[in-house]
Amino acid sequence: MPNIKAAIYARVSTSDQNCDMQLSELREYASRMGWDPPAEYVEKASGKRGTKRPVQERLIADARLRRFDVVMVWKIDRMGRSFLELAGIIETLDQLGIRFVIPSQGIDTDKRSPMSRFVIGIFSLIAEFERAIIVERVSAGVEQSRKDYAAGRIGKDKHTRSGKDLPSGRPKKIFRRDEALRLRSEGVSFRAIAKTLKVPVSTVVDALKAGGKTG
Repeated sequence: MPNIKAAIYARVSTSDQNCDMQLSELREYASRMGWDPPAEYVEKASGKRGTKRPVQERLIADARLRRFDVVMVWKIDRMGRSFLELAGIIETLDQLGIRFVIPSQGIDTDKRSPMSRFVIGIFSLIAEFERAIIVERVSAGVEQSRKDYAAGRIGKDKHTRSGKDLPSGRPKKIFRRDEALRLRSEGVSFRAIAKTLKVPVSTVVDALKAGGKTG
């Protein structure tokens, strides 16, 4: 029987740089199973969506080259940011004929096990359900935007997510220009007027320039 080549994927967040526990437990498991000393892929990255995981990408690239037969992780949340992402990774590994194992949580996608086929099926069903929900939410949002646009609400009490319907530049400051004119005519300084009306000095100056009262 050929030796089993395993790989460990360990991820630690930027706030916790220690992955010794993950690695030691998975090394011991590989040893008990009689597998070759595993290749180790250690990622130090945030769990925030949108952030890249170059080590994980290298793991998947090596999986496509069949450099190992099994991928092990310590906990299920180490591999994916969401269930949909996790299901996609497991599906990719399964199609490549690579087992995905989480010893501490009893997950093993070994094709020889009927239970593993059941687990893969459940993962696929939940992932499909999540995709359907995302599509439904996006479609509902688009439809609501169309209704709001047709009703003339966009640009009034509603705005597009991109903000393209908003006027360019900073919003205009609203204040009592007549009061600014009155105070200036009484000889009050621009700075004092701005403080009284709670607006920037430049706003007062610009407003009084427009009214011809900058002297």
